[in-house]
Amino acid sequence: MPVAPKVTRTVTIPSDVKVKLNVNTLSISGPKGTLKRDFSHPRISINVLKDKVVVESIMPKKKESALVGTWEAHIGNMVMGVTKGFKYTMKVVYSHFPVKTLLKGDEFIIENFLGESHPRRASILGDTKVDIKGDTITLTGINLEHVSQSAANIELATKIQNYDPRVFQDGIYMIEKGTYEEGGE
Repeated sequence: MPVAPKVTRTVTIPSDVKVKLNVNTLSISGPKGTLKRDFSHPRISINVLKDKVVVESIMPKKKESALVGTWEAHIGNMVMGVTKGFKYTMKVVYSHFPVKTLLKGDEFIIENFLGESHPRRASILGDTKVDIKGDTITLTGINLEHVSQSAANIELATKIQNYDPRVFQDGIYMIEKGTYEEGGE
């Protein structure tokens, strides 16, 4: 089976974004903030040029070829995060017992879920901002992995076991995800 001699992927950098590479740590700064991430692998290199970041591997195996594409996606998400930011919208659904949600530090607390006496808890990662308005919960931030994992933690905290999900549809569910472009956050 022939092996590709070189796999190269590029990410275009907008003019208002600054990129620095310090050994294996890539730092991307933009209007919304700064993100850093370690990209260390012995067979994959990252080069920062004037208006693009090049990820390449010479004589890659199958896993290295896949990792080049993964790193390209991570860098693209970092650029989008520092320019636009990410926003996840969730909805609290209940039919039997009214659910109360609140935020204490980096912990999201769900009280009276299915009439339970003990609150359920979900961790909020990194600098993710949580806004609770009635039965709508909005999570925003510049790091896609932190925002999406925080939303997943909230959704998993309300997973129902030992009940028929067709009858008990209570929970907190994701209804929308994407980017936001509000200024100055």
